[in-house]
Formats: sequence, structure tokens, C-alpha cells
Amino acid sequence: MSSSIQERLIPHLTCFGCGPANERGLRLRSYPGDDGVTAEFLPWPEHDNGLGYLNGGIISTLLDCHSAAAVMHEAEQRGLVAPGGGLAYVTAGLDVRFLRPAPLTEPVTLVARVAEATDDQMTAEVELRWDGKPRAAATALWKRWRPRT
Repeated sequence: MSSSIQERLIPHLTCFGCGPANERGLRLRSYPGDDGVTAEFLPWPEHDNGLGYLNGGIISTLLDCHSAAAVMHEAEQRGLVAPGGGLAYVTAGLDVRFLRPAPLTEPVTLVARVAEATDDQMTAEVELRWDGKPRAAATALWKRWRPRT
């Protein structure tokens, strides 16, 4: 399988959700597709919400980090990714809606697309799906990252 967006653009990132360099993290792997950016994720037993379903905090992390992949992919297409990759945008807001329970023992699918984009900020729409139905959805606002010196 080809390298994920995260492996190509942010290989040294240690983010808990999507950082390829975090051995103890979720290590989400997202890929460009026809309908946006997609990923599959198999929850761990430790992600239990106490009732046998996927924990809302983990769901929020997945939605945030998968929207990041959509934004990074868009930034790459626009030539806004720094040479050698790197994080070009950071989360400025995340509006999560929990729609129905998500399974703890089966893979879930994530789908994201950039809905609005300028060089300074992007808005992504992202869903976590299982069994053909959205289980959670979010709108993520991303702002351009410019480290201050």
C-alpha cells in the first residue's frame, strides 16, 4: 500500500491521533480518494466508553486528525506545504456531533473533504461511519501555522 498523507507530509509528527512518529498513538493513516480523504480505523479495547462502544474522546480525536489530513492534502495541492513537509495548519475549532453509537470491535471509516479554503484558513467536513451510517460528524476550522520567533 502507498504511503499515507501523514507518512508523506508529517513523518516526524508525534501527535497522539495521527503522528506516524508516536509509537503509542492511534497512528491514523489517511488517503486521498474520489470523494475526499478516507481512512479506516480499528478501535482498541482500551477505547471503550464503559458501555461497550467507542469513546467520544477517541471519536473526537479521529475526526480532528482525519480533518487534518484533508487540510494537509489541500495545502499540498495549493503548494502551501513547507519543503520537506511539516504542519502547515493547526486546529482552531472543532464542532463535533455524536449521532449514534460507534462499535468498539469493528473497523470504522472516516471521510473528510475541505469545504472552504483560503491560504490563511480552511474548513473541513468530516464523518465517522459504520454500517453505512454516520456515527459522528464534525466541522473543523484550521488556521495557517506560522511559528513566532
